[in-house]
Formats: sequence, C-alpha cells, structure tokens
Amino acid sequence: MKTFAELNFPGRLIAVEGLDGSGKSTQIYLLKRWLEAEGIKVYFSEWNSSELVKSATSKGKKRELLTPTTFSLIHATDFADRYERHLLPLLRAGYVVLCDRYIFTAFARDVTRGCPPEWVRGIYGFASQPDLTMFFKTDLEVSLNRILEGRPKLKFFEAGMDLRLSTDPYESFRIFQGRILEQYIAMTDEFKFVVLDANENVEKQQVIVRKLVSEQIDLKKFKRRSPLPLPPAIQPENKTHEIEGDLAAA
Repeated sequence: MKTFAELNFPGRLIAVEGLDGSGKSTQIYLLKRWLEAEGIKVYFSEWNSSELVKSATSKGKKRELLTPTTFSLIHATDFADRYERHLLPLLRAGYVVLCDRYIFTAFARDVTRGCPPEWVRGIYGFASQPDLTMFFKTDLEVSLNRILEGRPKLKFFEAGMDLRLSTDPYESFRIFQGRILEQYIAMTDEFKFVVLDANENVEKQQVIVRKLVSEQIDLKKFKRRSPLPLPPAIQPENKTHEIEGDLAAA
C-alpha cells in the first residue's frame, strides 16, 4: 500500500484508530478545530457515515440482524462510497483530510468477528494508506468507563454480544475489545501506526498530536487564501462554496 503522498496527491490523509472509548474522536475533533484556526484547508470524515447505507445499517443494528459477513460488507460499501465521492476528490483538491477510523477498523473488527483476514483486506484493496495513522492505545477499563460515562448501558454490537462471548455485556465488551486490541497491535508495524498513550489526559495528548502532524506534514502548503474565520452566521454557506470552488479547480 502506498500513501497519498507517494501517489502524488496534492492533499494528505490523516487517520486515527483505537478501541471504542479510546478518546480518538475527541483528539481528531480538536485537531480539526486547530487546523481550521490555522487557516488550513481541512475536511473531516467518520466511519459508518455514508448516507447511501446509513439507514440500512441503523435498521440492521436495531433488529440485531447483522451477521459478521453482512456487517463487513455494509461497512465496506459505506467506506467505498465516502472514499470515491468525498475523500479522493478533496485529496485531489489539496485538502488535509481527517478520518475518524479508516480501513484498519474493518481489519480489526471483522477479523475478530470471524471473517477471513485475506477476504477482509481484499474488499478494501482499492484504498491507499494514510499519510499518518495515529493509534490511540488505551486500557480496557479506561475505555469501558469512558463509554459508560453519561449513558446507562452498552449497545448490543458495541459490546460484541452478537459473538456470544458472554451473557454479561460488560464482560463481553472486555473480551471483544481485548481481541480487537490484539489485532491493532499486530498491524502496528505493518502499517506504520504511530502509537499514542490514550490513558494520558486530553490536553497532553493533543499537544503530541499537533506536534506529530506539524512534523510529518508541511501545513503551510495547505493554507487557505483567506485564513481568517468568518462570522458563524455565514460560515457554513461560504465554506460550502469554498470547497466547491476547490473541487472545480482540481
């Protein structure tokens, strides 16, 4: 797998990976806000967010109908749709693209659910490697506590209850996430993950994240023409026009 830089794309792609509750989503959100404040052309995409399959995925989860294979194929469809319609065009337009989870989530989860590793990797064979992948490694207890903060119970698939690992959702979560963690660790060297200690406080992690991004990506190449933020009332519409203009130019 080649990175987007190696493929001579004008843009760069940064991905974050980690267990549920690792804090990776918080870190990439803070990174996005910082890059925007610095006047960088940035676009954010998250796992399982394509409008094409979002409704079907939601219904399947609610009715607990998804088998490991259908789960894998639905997520692959979701990713392929976002990859072709959002990620690639914006990378060609010279954006820094931030992904909350990338194909490595499928490599870890689908294999843990019993799908053959070669098959899972095969269906994502069209995707290139991120220019920077940060893996937020956290203790299972820390992840569980963060997930349960503010809500009473774990979701069925989130806890891995479909695998019948345990009748207790909390124990099932520990086993399921522990196996996913093993998959991530096994991929670390192969895909050149930068491993971060997700047990640290948010502020300390964000300092490290910004330093990594600044060192590995020449951010001044991705500056907007007008870096000053616009008033909130007109920012969304104007931002849409900016992105459309960038895509047309690309």
